[in-house]
Amino acid sequence: MASCLSGVALAALLTTVSGTALAQQAPASRVGVEADDTDIIVTAQKSEQRAVDVPITISANSGERMRELGVQDLDELSNFVPGLNVQEQSANNPGIVIRGITSDSGSAQQGPRVSLYYNGVDISRSRGSYQAIYDLERIEVIKGPQATLFGTASTIGAISLISARPRAGFSGELSASYGNFDAWRVAGFVNAGSDILAGRIAFEYKKRDGYVENLAPNQDDLYAQDQLGVRGSLRFQPSDALRADLILTYDQQRNSGTPFISRALPTEDGPGNPFGKAHLGGSPFSAQVLGQEKLGLNREVYDANLTVAYDFADDWTLTLVNGYREFDSLEIFDADGSAAWYLEFAEYAKGWQASQETRFAYTGAKFRGSFGFNVFVEDSFQNVPFSSEEGIFLQCAANIIPGLGCINAAGVVTAAQATSMATGGLLTTVPYSSVFENQGHNESYSMFFDGTYLPTDRIELTAGVRFLIESRDSGYFARVPRSVLSGGASLIPGQVDTGGQTFRAEGNFSAVLPRFNALFRATDDINLFATVSKGRRSPVVQLSARSTATGPAPSLNLVAEEKVWNYEAGLKGRVGPVSGTLGVYYQNYDGFQVSVIQPDGTTRTESAGEASNFGVEAEVSLRATPWLNLFANGAYIDAKIEEGNALAPAFSGARFRLQPEVQAAAGFTIDAPLGGVRVFATPTVTYRSQIFFEIPNSAAISQPGVTLFNARAGVAFADDRFELAVFGRNLSDEEYLLDAGNTGGAFGIPTFIPAEPRFYGIELTGRF
Repeated sequence: MASCLSGVALAALLTTVSGTALAQQAPASRVGVEADDTDIIVTAQKSEQRAVDVPITISANSGERMRELGVQDLDELSNFVPGLNVQEQSANNPGIVIRGITSDSGSAQQGPRVSLYYNGVDISRSRGSYQAIYDLERIEVIKGPQATLFGTASTIGAISLISARPRAGFSGELSASYGNFDAWRVAGFVNAGSDILAGRIAFEYKKRDGYVENLAPNQDDLYAQDQLGVRGSLRFQPSDALRADLILTYDQQRNSGTPFISRALPTEDGPGNPFGKAHLGGSPFSAQVLGQEKLGLNREVYDANLTVAYDFADDWTLTLVNGYREFDSLEIFDADGSAAWYLEFAEYAKGWQASQETRFAYTGAKFRGSFGFNVFVEDSFQNVPFSSEEGIFLQCAANIIPGLGCINAAGVVTAAQATSMATGGLLTTVPYSSVFENQGHNESYSMFFDGTYLPTDRIELTAGVRFLIESRDSGYFARVPRSVLSGGASLIPGQVDTGGQTFRAEGNFSAVLPRFNALFRATDDINLFATVSKGRRSPVVQLSARSTATGPAPSLNLVAEEKVWNYEAGLKGRVGPVSGTLGVYYQNYDGFQVSVIQPDGTTRTESAGEASNFGVEAEVSLRATPWLNLFANGAYIDAKIEEGNALAPAFSGARFRLQPEVQAAAGFTIDAPLGGVRVFATPTVTYRSQIFFEIPNSAAISQPGVTLFNARAGVAFADDRFELAVFGRNLSDEEYLLDAGNTGGAFGIPTFIPAEPRFYGIELTGRF
C-alpha cells in the first residue's frame, strides 16, 4: 500500500514550491513523527508541529528562504504562495487576497475577512495592518476558515508573521543594498544574552525615488518610498517551564503620492498613459483642507506584544498573548489623475486595538487540545476631506459650458475658465471643501475549544469550535456646504450634511464557528487530510446620512453576515528527493459581501447573495543534488458570484476581484561551494492570469495575464560572514497595472496605477 501511495503522490505533485521543504532546521522531534533538517516547524494549530503534519493547507516560508528568493515585502512573497495575492496600493491600503477573498476596506464600520497576525495578535484592520517583514523567523499562510485558531476575522484564511526571537549568545548582521531609482536599504540586527535573559534589536530603513515622473512643479515624483521599521525584543526564561517574550515595534512611512493616472485626461506630455508621465498637482489648499501640502502618505504604527508561556503541570501549558496596536495615517491623493483641481482627497485614519487571549493546552500520547477565551476591542475612524474648485468640478463632471472641455490635448486645464465664464467675470475661482467621517467601536468576546484524538498511530481526528459574541457601534458625520455656482445641496451629488450631528447606531451579534479535520498517515513521509470548516464575516452596521423634509437623518443599512463553508482534501509529504503538497477545495458562500464605489465617491458594502469557489493548489520541490533544488507552485481558482443571482443581478456571474484564475511560479536554487567560497543563485518566473479590479467585472478595468522574471545571486565567503549579491525584479521590464478604477471611476474617469518596473541592485551583508 505504501508503494502505491508513493506513486500516486509522485504523479500528483507535478506543480509547485514547498516552503515546507525549504526552511530552517527543525527541532529534533515532534508529536508523532521524527523531524529532519528539511522540515519547517509551524505553530498554525497553536502548538509546534511539522508543516506536513498539520491537517490544513498551509504554506510556510522561513526568513532564510525569503532571503534566497529576494523577497523584502509581503506582496513579493505572494508571487510564491499559491492562492495568495497581495496588492500594496500603498502601505495605507494593502489588499490581501486569499483564495479570491480580499479585505481592503478602510471603513471603520466594516470587519476584515483575512486575518493578518503579528506574533500571535490580530492586526487585520487594513489601515494599520501593513508590517515590514525584516528579521522574521517565518511567515505562515494558513488557508480556509480558521476561526478556532485565528479568530473570526479569518473568514477564509490567515497570514501569521513571526519575528525572530532573542537567543543566547552575541550575534548580529548588517545588510546594505543600492539599486536603480536611487534605491537604498539598510537592515540588520544585534542579539545578545544568556539562556535566562536575551535581547534583540532589529531594523530596516529603505528609501527610493518615485518611478512615475510627475510633471506638477509643486509635487514629488510618484511612488517614492521612505520607510523605517524598528523592533526591540526581550526574552526572559528563568526555567524550562516559563518563558516570556516582550516585543515592541515601530513602523513609519513617509512615501510620496500614489500614481492614480487618468487615461481620459491628457497631460502636456501627451494622451493620458499610466505607463508614461503623470501630472498630479493636488489642491492649492491642500495644507489647510487636506492636512499636508504634498501628495503622499504619512503613517506611524506602534505595536506592543507580551506573550507568556508556562508549563504548569505535566503535559499542560498556559499561554497568555497580550497585544496593543495603534496607527495614525494621513494620505493625500489626486483621485482624478490629472492636472485639474478637480477630485482632491485625503484619508485620515486613526485607531487603536487591544487584545488578550488565554489558552490552556494539553499534549498527551492519544489526545492534544486547547481551550480558552479571547477579548478584542478596537476603536477607529476614517476621515475623508475633499477639495475642489467649483467651476472646474462642474465643467469636468457635467460640461456646463459646451465646447470648453476639461483638459485639452496640450494638457491645459481649460475648465479653469469655467467659473469666470459662468459668472460673467464676477468670480474667477470658488474653492470648495467638504468632509465625511465613519467611526467604529467594536468589541468581540469569544471562547474556543479545539482537540485532536489519535485512535491509532496513523489517524488523527480534530474538532474545534469558537463561540462568539460581538458588539459593533458605528458613527457618522459629514460637513457638506452648499455649492455657490450650482445652488445644490452639495457639489458632489449624494453627499448629505449631518447638521453638526454625529449619528450613531449599534448592533449585537453572535455566532458558532466549527471545524473538523482528519489526517491519515499513509506512510511515514506522506499524509492525507480532509477538512470541513465554517467562516464568517461580521455583519456591517453601515451608517451614513440622508435628507428628509425635516433635515438630515441617519441612513442605516444593516448588511447581514457573510457565511462560508469550506470543504477540502489533499496530501502532503515527500517521496525520495521530491516533497510538496496538493489540495483541492470547494467553498460555498451565503450573503457574499462586495464593496461598490458609489457616485459620490464613497464605498458601500452590499450583499451579492450566493457565491462559490472551486480551487486546486499545489507546491513541489525536487532536491536534485545537495547543491541544486528545483521548485514550482500553482493554483487554479474558479471564484464567482452565482449566475442568475436574483438578489443582486448586476453581480451575477462576476469573478471575485483581485483574484487570477491561474497563478504559478517556478525556479531553482543553487547553493554550492566553489574555490573556497559559496556560490548561490535563485532565478524565478511567476505568472498570473487576468485580474478584474472591480465587481461588476469590466475588461477595461482589468489586467491581462502577466509573466515576471526575478533573480538573486551572489557569493558568500569567510565562513559565510560576508555575502555579496545582485538582485533583480521584473527583469523584462513588463508594463502592467497594479490597480484600476478607484475613486475616479465613480465620476466616470477611472484611474490606473502602474505596477513596479524593472528594479535591480547590489547587496552586501556582514555577519558576526
